[in-house]
Amino acid sequence: MRAMIVSAYGEDAVFEAAEMAAPQADAGQVLIRIAASSVNTVDTMIRKMGKALPLSPDAPAILGMDFAGTVEAVGAGVAGYAVGDEVYGCAGGLADLPGTLAEFLAADADLIAHKPKNLSMREAAALPLVAITAYEGLTRAGVKAGQKVLVHGGSGGVGHVALQLAKHFGADVYSTGGGDKQVALIERLGAMSINYKTETVEQYVATHTGGSGFDVVFDSVGGANMAHSFEAAALNGHVASTVALCELDLSTAHFKGLSLHVVFMLIPMLHNVGRKVHGQILRDVAQVVEAGGLQPVLDETNFSLAEVGDAHARLESGKATGKVVVQN
Repeated sequence: MRAMIVSAYGEDAVFEAAEMAAPQADAGQVLIRIAASSVNTVDTMIRKMGKALPLSPDAPAILGMDFAGTVEAVGAGVAGYAVGDEVYGCAGGLADLPGTLAEFLAADADLIAHKPKNLSMREAAALPLVAITAYEGLTRAGVKAGQKVLVHGGSGGVGHVALQLAKHFGADVYSTGGGDKQVALIERLGAMSINYKTETVEQYVATHTGGSGFDVVFDSVGGANMAHSFEAAALNGHVASTVALCELDLSTAHFKGLSLHVVFMLIPMLHNVGRKVHGQILRDVAQVVEAGGLQPVLDETNFSLAEVGDAHARLESGKATGKVVVQN
């Protein structure tokens, strides 16, 4: 099969075309012909940082985590899938799991689901990592109808999905953005936009919650911004963060009695623990998509498998709006 590999990690790492033997579907696996794969920030981090990240595979490596494609073969012990089924998932590209930047992938059947029928392969490939992350964060925070939910970074990959899922769950959704394009996207997706560059946390909490704070804050920005999340949350509120790699004073969280939910959705893939949960989330997300409650936003660019280096550069440039997708 044809694949794009990284032979050595680093800031100047490049993707190279390679021919290699196609994988087989072992017990518990499904062999998938990849139609499309999306680029996530963690993919660019692995390419640049390599083994400095404990989740990086040994080089040379096939990277790429998200995919959509068609079932080519079903391994022993796998039920619910047949040759020709269209599926999607986040199933490779880290640790000992080969990635999706190739023609074929042998994926753990617990990590995949039938793709939403109303999405193209490109659209479906954009969803798995960000949708699982958003779904896990919101459900762990106990989001429910009638709550006020604030999403930090609602125009980003995870944020634009969290915004729509929170709305689907019946919440009143607000989201921060920092420019005209971001504000327009947030409002198009059905949330009230907040320009964090012109409004302080105190100001928008007063405007939208009467000073009481948001029931749930979903923070896809993280880092130092988590202090803003604590400030924006209501007493006994919930904060879900996808970027908690920081040192932070928890005094505000303590005095408000906040619950902090740190979401690291790669744990099932890294440790082979709870993988069936990811498959179930993807099935739930497919139902939401098919019901009209979620639409992935794709960047305007188009990249082929051979152009994956350009796709990584596009994401890292900060100029992309929506998910960057690579198509086979």
